[in-house]
Amino acid sequence: MTEFWLISAPGEKTCQQTWDKLMVATTRTNNLSTNHKFNIPDLKVGTLDVLVGLSDELAKLDTFVESVVKKVAQYMADVLEDSRDKVQENLLANGVDLVTYITRFQWDMAKYPIKQSLKNISEIVSKQVTQIDNDLKARASAYNNLKGNLQNLERKNAGSLLTRSLADIVKKDDFVLDSEYLVTMLVVVPKTNYLDWQKTYETLAEMVVPRSTKQLFEDNDSGLFSVTLFRKAVDDFRHKARENKFTVRDFQYNEEEMKADKEEMTRLSTDKKKQFGPLVRWLKVNFSEAFIAWIHIKALRVFVESVLRYGLPVNFQAMLLQPNKKNMKKLREVLNDLYKHLDSSAAVIDASMDIPGLNLSQQEYYPYVYYKIDCNLLDFKV
Repeated sequence: MTEFWLISAPGEKTCQQTWDKLMVATTRTNNLSTNHKFNIPDLKVGTLDVLVGLSDELAKLDTFVESVVKKVAQYMADVLEDSRDKVQENLLANGVDLVTYITRFQWDMAKYPIKQSLKNISEIVSKQVTQIDNDLKARASAYNNLKGNLQNLERKNAGSLLTRSLADIVKKDDFVLDSEYLVTMLVVVPKTNYLDWQKTYETLAEMVVPRSTKQLFEDNDSGLFSVTLFRKAVDDFRHKARENKFTVRDFQYNEEEMKADKEEMTRLSTDKKKQFGPLVRWLKVNFSEAFIAWIHIKALRVFVESVLRYGLPVNFQAMLLQPNKKNMKKLREVLNDLYKHLDSSAAVIDASMDIPGLNLSQQEYYPYVYYKIDCNLLDFKV
């Protein structure tokens, strides 16, 4: 279960009492959730106007940062291709798994100095994550181009004999080269028609060299045959071959071109291998940075919302609940019972209700401050 509920409630006589009350209600007798204190430092409160404005800005920033975290995680899965089972072990925050990081959250004073105003801290996060987003677009575009070009070449060298590159199949000896009158053609013949080919190829045009056919290659469906004829008979031969379900491949033996194709494939393959390591390292580092930024935004939102709801002086306990999957509905009921006195109107407001003039931006509203943190960041199950 990778879902957490980050909530806060006002301090009673002490914040410890608020914590103890939650523990009694949710864990002592009924195992509804595993709980952790969520440490938020003494941040600068600022004015009420700033807090109200910041509440909206942080909601948008939260959505943006979460989307970048997911993009980096998803791209990590794309880059690791066949090793998708290794994705989770690369998605770490500060060197530890995500659950450990969240449950032991400590504010990073160096990155986000608490002497700065709340607005400044949110701007630091915004700038940092926008940079990660831009870098990801540039790096992903370069790597995807490389990967796409390589896949196109690989596709050319695979697939059926009707479409694939023939460069790695044929040899110089298979062709009559530098002849003014003669030319060697390559024909794809379905396996079921081999006998027909042997019987008829000499008669498909007037100037086919007798006994000149040779089988060069075979795949699951068909074979590749060479045949030598006079240049002036080529069009006639091609036409008759098609009528008999034989496909003439357009191919001219050119050693330079074939060599260039092979070199290009080697170069792309080497480039991809060279870029893979640094790209995975960059994704690991920046996933960690973006995820850490995201959890700091959650902390900022809890702080701002708690001050707006519970007033000054700052006196609230932030708590992180990991709900027991089977008991989520029951946990929600227990929390509502515990905190409904904080806001009697809140109990009726749910994100699914459409109340004119009230924009909840799809965020459920409860009598206590509540934000969900979902650590399942990938579109597929590992």
